[in-house]
Amino acid sequence: MIFLTALPLFWIMISASRGGHWGAWMPSSISAFEGTCVSIPCRFDFPDELRPAVVHGVWYFNSPYPKNYPPVVFKSRTQVVHESFQGRSRLLGDLGLRNCTLLLSNVSPELGGKYYFRGDLGGYNQYTFSEHSVLDIINTPNIVVPPEVVAGTEVEVSCMVPDNCPELRPELSWLGHEGLGEPAVLGRLREDEGTWVQVSLLHFVPTREANGHRLGCQASFPNTTLQFEGYASLDVKYPPVIVEMNSSVEAIEGSHVSLLCGADSNPPPLLTWMRDGTVLREAVAESLLLELEEVTPAEDGVYACLAENAYGQDNRTVGLSVMYAPWKPTVNGTVVAVEGETVSILCSTQSNPDPILTIFKEKQILATVIYESELQLELPAVSPEDDGEYWCVAENQYGQRATAFNLSVEFAPVLLLESHCAAARDTVQCLCVVKSNPEPSVAFELPSRNVTVNESEREFVYSERSGLVLTSILTLRGQAQAPPRVICTARNLYGAKSLELPFQGAHRLMWAKIGPVGAVVAFAILIAIVCYITQTRRKKNVTESPSFSAGDNPPVLFSSDFRISGAPEKYESKEVSILDSH
Repeated sequence: MIFLTALPLFWIMISASRGGHWGAWMPSSISAFEGTCVSIPCRFDFPDELRPAVVHGVWYFNSPYPKNYPPVVFKSRTQVVHESFQGRSRLLGDLGLRNCTLLLSNVSPELGGKYYFRGDLGGYNQYTFSEHSVLDIINTPNIVVPPEVVAGTEVEVSCMVPDNCPELRPELSWLGHEGLGEPAVLGRLREDEGTWVQVSLLHFVPTREANGHRLGCQASFPNTTLQFEGYASLDVKYPPVIVEMNSSVEAIEGSHVSLLCGADSNPPPLLTWMRDGTVLREAVAESLLLELEEVTPAEDGVYACLAENAYGQDNRTVGLSVMYAPWKPTVNGTVVAVEGETVSILCSTQSNPDPILTIFKEKQILATVIYESELQLELPAVSPEDDGEYWCVAENQYGQRATAFNLSVEFAPVLLLESHCAAARDTVQCLCVVKSNPEPSVAFELPSRNVTVNESEREFVYSERSGLVLTSILTLRGQAQAPPRVICTARNLYGAKSLELPFQGAHRLMWAKIGPVGAVVAFAILIAIVCYITQTRRKKNVTESPSFSAGDNPPVLFSSDFRISGAPEKYESKEVSILDSH
């Protein structure tokens, strides 16, 4: 605010020092518009004992020393002045009253400078005062804007012009203030050093839109063509507002992504890109670009841009969705089950967008979901037919991945219909075909001869497993009498099953025709078999019998000499048909 000073300082000094020593008092600086006039107030003093009859005075320009021949502005004795001041200077004050006030008219830039007063009391009583006034010739009003203008806070802007010309009084008006506020004219005010100013005030509440607004003040002088304009640009401080940012972004895995954040604020904001509380990039700028090279699914998420300065902050977020093919599905669930149980298998994956999930077995679709990341397969009361390899396949428009898994169904042995015995010449071959899980133990029983042979005795039994099916083969040679009854028993932890193996072909009728003599011979053979098996088992207690690989042929038991003498070829279904044909 501009305050009126009731009594200028230099007038107070004059009153206190009157009747003292040589001294002068005038404003240290004063200003005037070009083409107008200016009155430089001046008072001086001298010792009272001098008591001159007449007091004269001289005003000099830019130097106080006469020996330097400075331009004379005004001289009371001769009225001789420098050409620059001819017709432009006169004394307003009464030197006899110690008032040396000077008036300059039609001032121009070359008159700007220092003005010194010299008192002349006659004879040697002359004194040039070191005090001086600096005249500034101006062309623009002075617009005073507070050092800080904040949006939303009322501000006072003033327009000040010198009013030191008694002949011309300035009038003030505002330019470009529409929408800001109505001006209030304070009028003519006296400054501390005795000079005068004309002041007009403008009160308003600035907005961010007012930043950079060009506000003007015009000083005009009535009845003249003199007009002077001055302008000031408003520097309105305001908090950031984010004005530019990506909308949600979709990008394919491995591609390049640019996220842009731009904010409007004064002063410029500190822009910060963040994700999950981690600063990714920051800079003091109006906009900030975040570059993501070869994006991965791990970079999918929400990104935040924070803009802040000393006056506030703003933030916004943008979602980045990274599109990618499904990951290899994972299977969590039962992989081993007992027949009759309910099996639940969960297949899950990750992808963007969510995939189509399918579970199938042997090209048969068992379950499928669309745009889901999980698929549950329920198999109530599983049976051996559910045992096997399954596939879980996940696919979207960006790719396909699959995972295989096995379901193992455990169940009690089942003796299959292809189990039988067949005779060819003097050889009897019995097949026991068992389906089970886990693998069963198989034993052949000859009840009429009180003999049991199991698969662990590889000298007599050959076994081969294919999937869930186990085929055990017992081979007897040298059978001249009727073939014995053979019972096959298969056993695992879920139970046991037995089956008397049927003979295939017409040879069974031939054995029936042998009669009593054949029976005696058969009894002798049975005794020999029992003795041989007993001796063999005793030998196994001392040393283990040699093993053989799955590709080796099993040995055969001869009823005539009870020795190992070769084996049939590896069992195949076609071999059974050959035996049946004889």
